Amino acid sequence: MKKVAYIELDTHAEIAQNFMELMHDSKEFDVDYYFSEGIIKQIGQHHSNIHLSESTELLNHLNEQKYDLIIIGTAHRYFNLFKVIAEKYNTSIIVHNLKFTEISRFMLFKNIFKKDFKYRLKLWLKEELLSAQDVFKKAKNLLVLDEGLVHDKVTYLPIFFNQYHEQNKSGILTIVIPGAVSQQRRDYKKVLQELTNHQQRNSDRLVQVIFLGKAQGKELRWLQRFELEKSTNISIKFFKEKVSQNIFDDWMNKADVLWCPIQRETEFFSNKEIYGETKMSGNIGDAIKYGIIAFFPESYQSNFEFIINANQNFGQEIFGINLEKSYDFQKEFNRNRISNQLEKTLTSLL
Repeated sequence: MKKVAYIELDTHAEIAQNFMELMHDSKEFDVDYYFSEGIIKQIGQHHSNIHLSESTELLNHLNEQKYDLIIIGTAHRYFNLFKVIAEKYNTSIIVHNLKFTEISRFMLFKNIFKKDFKYRLKLWLKEELLSAQDVFKKAKNLLVLDEGLVHDKVTYLPIFFNQYHEQNKSGILTIVIPGAVSQQRRDYKKVLQELTNHQQRNSDRLVQVIFLGKAQGKELRWLQRFELEKSTNISIKFFKEKVSQNIFDDWMNKADVLWCPIQRETEFFSNKEIYGETKMSGNIGDAIKYGIIAFFPESYQSNFEFIINANQNFGQEIFGINLEKSYDFQKEFNRNRISNQLEKTLTSLL
């Protein structure tokens, strides 16, 4: 049995948890997990193979074991630590921002002064920010979670599987937009315009749209204004506080459709990233987990068949969707199938 270490000290607890669930009964791999306190709190699990390990202790833990493979879940900080690990061990890194892996030392230094100065200064002075590219170069493999992002330098790591979805029988078309309500990441102006167009068409179809993330600032004011002006065939729900996991799960389970109006471009560390080309949307994982067809903008190119790309009649298509036609998420993304694919991928990384 091969020994694997999975490290997550930063973010993406949900990905670490998926990995744990897929591998917990593996007969091919024995996995130890090294998590920060924050990740353990989010996962809410305590097992003998889950180790609380802050960055200062991690190397000692790894030196005591003989791992065949080490997977780093997120390499957005602790570059001094991850550089040593990548040099010393067979290391693969899950990449969430492909352009960040190629950013030069000069641009890293320049971007320190653009935003979040105190935090970025700490990364430079204490965690060797300028060696970020070295970390990715020294890793034996770079991994992505969307097959559409695969090229000759990166490998697809299957991690998302369908866990549940209850059929909505309310008779009301329930559209959920998951994620923080921010115009910077998603085009909420476009959403509200499409809702306005729908009510002007005098459609009899009852529609409820759930903005499933915290709304604040100008976006909150947009939603409040629309709520006062909307017609009776449309209802909306939004949240002024961070959405708890229970509420998130409940509404995702009630959803007929996911609406993912993501912007084409975003940035990480003041460096441009492009959704569908250099960065994956987390909404893909949401769609698979909860078993829901997802509408994405035309600019987001993906090989997943459950994604419907926007066209010129986008609003009419989403509000007029035939719910009798569905995608079989259990066939393609059942736990056993994805678990087997994951084991084959891990074997190829040895």
